[in-house]
Amino acid sequence: MSVEVERKFLCNADTLKKLEEIGAVCVGQQQIHDQYFDTPEFHLTLRDMWLRKRKGCWELKCPTAEAQSGKQGEAAASLCTRYKEITSLPEIHLRVKEVIKQDRESEAAFSQEDESWLSKLDLVCFAEFTTARCSFTLKEEGVQIDLDQADFGYHVGEIEVLISEGGDEQAALEKIRKTAEKLGLTGDQRVKGKMDVYLKRNHPEHYAKLLSEHIL
Repeated sequence: MSVEVERKFLCNADTLKKLEEIGAVCVGQQQIHDQYFDTPEFHLTLRDMWLRKRKGCWELKCPTAEAQSGKQGEAAASLCTRYKEITSLPEIHLRVKEVIKQDRESEAAFSQEDESWLSKLDLVCFAEFTTARCSFTLKEEGVQIDLDQADFGYHVGEIEVLISEGGDEQAALEKIRKTAEKLGLTGDQRVKGKMDVYLKRNHPEHYAKLLSEHIL
C-alpha cells in the first residue's frame, strides 16, 4: 500500500517556464475520467474517505494516522494532504463495509467488471468529471508534478511524492517544500482541489457538510 503526499498549487502563465527552468521532464499527457461514490448519507466522505473509479479500476483514498490526528507540524506540512491508496478490491469492499456498518453477507469473489456490490452497499455516484493532465517528473528527487484542467473549468497543479506505508513522510514533505520553493510558490493557505470546486458548484449541501466537519 502506498501513501500519496501532495500539495496543490494554482497554475499561471509562468508555470511551464518554471518547470523547464528547474529541469522537470514531461512524461506524458492523458485524459482521466473519474467517478466518485458514497452513500446518500455521505458515510465515506464525512470520514475523509474517497471511493473512486478511474480507468476502470477502483481506488479508496483514506487519511493517514497523522492526518487523522491533526498533527500537521510546520506550516509547509499543513499545505499538504496525506492519503493511503488502497487498490485491492476485496480490501476496499471490507473497508467500506466497516464504515457504513453493512452487516449483510456478500459474494466472496470480486472483479472490476461486476459492480453489483455498489447497490448492495447503497453506494451511488455523486461526482463525475474528466481531467486533462500533463505530468512532469523531477527524477533525481522522486517528485511528480501534474497540471490538471478539469472539464468544469478548474485548473490546478499538484506536487506529489509517493512513499510506502510507514515510509518517511517528513522526507516526502521536504521534497515537496523544496520543489514548491523552486517553482516560486508562496502563500500559507491550502489551494482548493478539483473535488472542493466541483462540490461547491454542483452539490452545495454536500460541500457544506464536509466544510462543517473540516474535511475540505
